[in-house]
Amino acid sequence: MVYLRFIVVFGVMLVPVSFAHATDQDDAYIAGYAAGVLKHDLKRDMPTLVVQDGVITLPVSSLEAADRTKAVRLLAEIPGVKAVKLSEATSRQSVADSSKSVQAAGDGVGAGAETTLLPTGLLPTGHLFKPLLADTRWAHFSAAYRNYQSNNFDGRDIASVSFGETIPFYRSNFGQSTAQWETGVQAGVFSDFNLGASSSDLVNTDFIAAVYSSARAGQFSAFGRIYHQSSHLGDEFLLRKINTKFERVNLSYEGADLKLSYELPYGVRLYGGGGGLFHKEPSTLKIWSAQYGVEFRSPWRIDFASMRPIVAADIKNYDENNWSTDVSARAGVEFGNSGVLGRKLQVLAEYYNGYSPSGQFYKEKVEYVGLGAHYHF
Repeated sequence: MVYLRFIVVFGVMLVPVSFAHATDQDDAYIAGYAAGVLKHDLKRDMPTLVVQDGVITLPVSSLEAADRTKAVRLLAEIPGVKAVKLSEATSRQSVADSSKSVQAAGDGVGAGAETTLLPTGLLPTGHLFKPLLADTRWAHFSAAYRNYQSNNFDGRDIASVSFGETIPFYRSNFGQSTAQWETGVQAGVFSDFNLGASSSDLVNTDFIAAVYSSARAGQFSAFGRIYHQSSHLGDEFLLRKINTKFERVNLSYEGADLKLSYELPYGVRLYGGGGGLFHKEPSTLKIWSAQYGVEFRSPWRIDFASMRPIVAADIKNYDENNWSTDVSARAGVEFGNSGVLGRKLQVLAEYYNGYSPSGQFYKEKVEYVGLGAHYHF
């Protein structure tokens, strides 16, 4: 019965795949609106404007630097615009081909070294720093089934869910350049449920809240934050363990970290960084950690199903665990070039080997395989 409930929840997350967020009519409206704005405000005729899935491709070969910045700002304010891509192409065909290449790579960043600018101002859409696909503690909405290969956790059949997002509050350009910065909040809740228990007991919940700032210049991006994390055990789990030697830890700390990312051609991304803890409990927790990884978002989409393959690996090392390597790997498909109902839906198989990412079990080494559905706004 508990498996049926989880399958139903998992299936509900997949239902929106059949809905498209952007339509050809939306793109045609944006293209006409954008051409009118440039004509009115910059006295420029731009008949070669191409719009795909809310991304405007702007030919800039004939624009001065100041006009480029103003044009991007004007176009980014148009309702429905997700990003403005700057192209050196001059003919409509080459602009259209360039626009297709940026869409193939996903998230408004092309397979090459072309520049894409996101909307600026208060509560803008998009993210300058892309989500880390295999990071077990990156805030987003997800539901996954995980089969543990040992008894180090509470049961072998575990349902893991997360709720959260990274929300930019404000975004702007650095002066007249195409480099951008943003600031906002990131928050997430990560919970594990024992499907083998009679009432699918809640085992562990981690709460993470952060303020962050990120920046992007071309294919380089950075993400820094100051965050709080606390971990809590479920009541039913504690009742089952009351007569055992299980030791609850009051795990709570603040920390700061920085991650750097660079996107190579053909959908490959490399990233790395590190961080430290302060105001930590227990006080014996060691401070330093490192994180790095690689991702591949296929620039080639499977058109009949509107999906693209993705593969990601995330590696973490903690001084607390003598710099032992924790490996998280995920592979699967992402549906919808423009997202699903404004989101990107991913269905990913996953593998993990290392110290448990679930806070109360951070001293336990675990290994699991699983399958999950992930939403990224």
